[in-house]
Amino acid sequence: MRCLHPELLHPARAPRAPPVGNLLLRSLKAADLAYLKPHLEPVALNEGHVIVAQDEPITFVCFPECGVTSLADVQASGGRVEIALIGRDGMTNSQLLLGCDRSPHEALVLIGNGRSLRLPADKLHAFCRDRPDAHAMFLRYIHALSVQTARTLTSNARDCAAQRLSRWLLMCHDRIDGDEIRLMHEHIGRMLGVRRATVTDTLHVLEGRLAIRNTRGSIVVRDRRVLEELAGHSYGFAEAHYRRLIGPFGRACG
Repeated sequence: MRCLHPELLHPARAPRAPPVGNLLLRSLKAADLAYLKPHLEPVALNEGHVIVAQDEPITFVCFPECGVTSLADVQASGGRVEIALIGRDGMTNSQLLLGCDRSPHEALVLIGNGRSLRLPADKLHAFCRDRPDAHAMFLRYIHALSVQTARTLTSNARDCAAQRLSRWLLMCHDRIDGDEIRLMHEHIGRMLGVRRATVTDTLHVLEGRLAIRNTRGSIVVRDRRVLEELAGHSYGFAEAHYRRLIGPFGRACG
């Protein structure tokens, strides 16, 4: 008896679509996400790519699935100070939902060659008009982002370098896969508004506490508990706010 090839014994099954990697989209009701999916375009977010420049017209939003995007205030001198981080927890250009058509800040892909789902601005407006529950969820995200920004302002004004850097590393760690954060010291200093030497000295302190392993262009998180201890009150409040408003997020030790 001739043996049939296994594929001929069963009808072919269509491959399953990969799950959405963005936590904000996953927080939507299944029907709302299904309504939105045909309009989401997968795009690459490569390190150093400016998603939107300051005062540039906004034509789309991005829902990152991995990687870290820095939201920065760009000064007239060309200096940049980071005000928030966006990753799989959120969306870029969310001010569109507040009636703004230009970005007051620069969104720069800082860490990781990541993936994102892009949605044209007109499709976002139509979606929010037709799906009020989803619109409300997006507005809650804007509030959660404002809490993160406010905590960044407080930390920059009051905390020592070790606290600020520990918080920043934890926030990056929450938004990446694995434990390695690939970024040069001068880039970290630029984002935190401190000198490169301050970043290098503070990383040595964290390494001495066995919280991280530091090499040129790479920081590996070894012990989150130590980082959380060093960050103190500066880390955790905004993250808990996000979890309460939207859903599970982060890698807190408990």
